Amino acid sequence: MAEPRTIEPGSLQIATSSPFPPFAVEREGTDSGFDAELMRAVCGKLGLRWNLVRFDGADCNSIFDGLRTGDHDAVVAATVITADRENVALFSEPYLEVEQALVVNTATSGHITSTDDLATEVVGVETGRTSDGVADELLGAGQLREVRRYPCGRLPGAVEDLLAGRVGGLITLAPVATWFARDHDELTVVQTLETGERLGVAFAPGNVTLRDAVNEALDVCRSDGILERLERRWMDEGGSAR
Repeated sequence: MAEPRTIEPGSLQIATSSPFPPFAVEREGTDSGFDAELMRAVCGKLGLRWNLVRFDGADCNSIFDGLRTGDHDAVVAATVITADRENVALFSEPYLEVEQALVVNTATSGHITSTDDLATEVVGVETGRTSDGVADELLGAGQLREVRRYPCGRLPGAVEDLLAGRVGGLITLAPVATWFARDHDELTVVQTLETGERLGVAFAPGNVTLRDAVNEALDVCRSDGILERLERRWMDEGGSAR
């Protein structure tokens, strides 16, 4: 296999959006979470140093621009593979399959049990995540009153609004919804939306050698049981290793 082509020889520059638990978590100043630990393992298999690049843009979809401009080698940010994204990035084989979920504050909005109960509600999403598109579909179908979009990486602010009753619900990836519901007694995941979304690592278009090398490393992580161990550690529900 050809040596992977990276911006800085011997190092993999990985862009992520944080916080987005359980995928991107900061603990005592250390970057952790499912994606971070997976990429540390992948880099170990490839003999590359691991370097995290924090994305600070407002739209999560803009994180892919850095692949084209050479700011980072890869994007690993609970990144759902979509047809539109495949037009601007090259993707690894999927390493996890997840669903979307609706989380509500049962103390203030106990009447909400599914998306069928949102016609008079404001629902929060993170801008540029695939949950943004799910909310738009519900809005177009008349099932929502309004979509409130939060900048990329500002999901905790959305959770604060949900706890305060300023939004009726949040739509996000199921493992993320479960994480916040676990941390706050008032919050409950009331519905899992069967969207069947596949997470992958994104690369600059044309960087086939790096994509292929990461795919091989992911295969080793599967066969070594690393993906399964990470799933047990970080996923309560709503996600399954591929």
